[in-house]
Amino acid sequence: MTEEVLYCIGCGASLQTDQPKERGYTPKSAYDKGVESGELYCQRCFKLRHYNQLEKVQMTPAEFRQILHEISEDDALIVNVIDIFDVQSTIIPALERLVGNNDIVFVANKVDLLPSDVKSSKIEAWLKKYLKDQGFKARNVFLTSAVKNKAIDDLFSFIDQHRKGRNVYIVGVSNVGKSTLINSMLRAQGFSDSVITTSQFPGTTLDLIKIPFDEASDLIDTPGILKDSQMTSLLDYKSIEQILPQKRIKPRTFQLNPGQSLFLGGMARFDYLEGDKQGVTVYLSNQVDIHRRKTEGSDEFLAKHQGGLLTPPSASEVERFPDLVGQVYTIKAPCDLVIAGLGWLSIKKPGKVAIYAPKTVDIFQRKPLI
Repeated sequence: MTEEVLYCIGCGASLQTDQPKERGYTPKSAYDKGVESGELYCQRCFKLRHYNQLEKVQMTPAEFRQILHEISEDDALIVNVIDIFDVQSTIIPALERLVGNNDIVFVANKVDLLPSDVKSSKIEAWLKKYLKDQGFKARNVFLTSAVKNKAIDDLFSFIDQHRKGRNVYIVGVSNVGKSTLINSMLRAQGFSDSVITTSQFPGTTLDLIKIPFDEASDLIDTPGILKDSQMTSLLDYKSIEQILPQKRIKPRTFQLNPGQSLFLGGMARFDYLEGDKQGVTVYLSNQVDIHRRKTEGSDEFLAKHQGGLLTPPSASEVERFPDLVGQVYTIKAPCDLVIAGLGWLSIKKPGKVAIYAPKTVDIFQRKPLI
């Protein structure tokens, strides 16, 4: 008789007690206790939940492709969660092709991080237009905060009404808050505690986690897609905690003349090259220091202070942190310059500017979000 395979309710990994360094490991004593209590967690999730420690276990590309294949073959409703603070780099460009003919609902999470004077109607209109410009059929868009429970009931009601007996897959890039969103929906339906393991660390969910709607269909959390084009891909966990906003961001405005620069920690630099004096507003985590100085001598300043005065990266990360590479932009109308996985700068007046960041990190120019 084949022994039943049991799964970690935190990350979805199949549980095993023989290989401590492999996915799904839990000591035999903890396994037996979990079977009795009905709360089965792998050792990785246990440490993350109770000690905020994350052991690195990655999903292989082949495993992730298999998950996408399963979704495309299922008649399902797809809920694509994106980060309103990092829209461009958390949208999955090929999503419609990857999920077949399934309906897609877009959920912009973390709206609680935006300044309090920003109107939701403006953000929703901006997002719908952006999605349309990218070729998506953005018929349904929700602005949510999984942490503050904003619009959670409305979202769940919509999903329940439109799934029509089908499975519902929650998909998205790492760190957009998928698992937190699911836990918020479950609590709104009467569950008293979080079911799925959540953290700021990329790759927390390793396999499909299925939560039954009924006997025939499930609400399914999927692993986050790790993107090398985000700043978070270059940093250790402590630095990731520092650059991912946890509280409402406070915009910081700096009056700049040509020949002045802003250092965003030691991760990126903004140079004002040509134009009239103007205020440049920076939107990023309140925990990241911004330093203004003359552009002249900036390379030497970075070499001397990166990992010290200019963090992240931390001192232990500096040696392997990539060199900063510059891109020049001619600004003709108000715009945002977005650094993927970090934040953005809002520029109101015409001029010429440059942004220096690691070569692998995407830079986007867009119409102002705020």
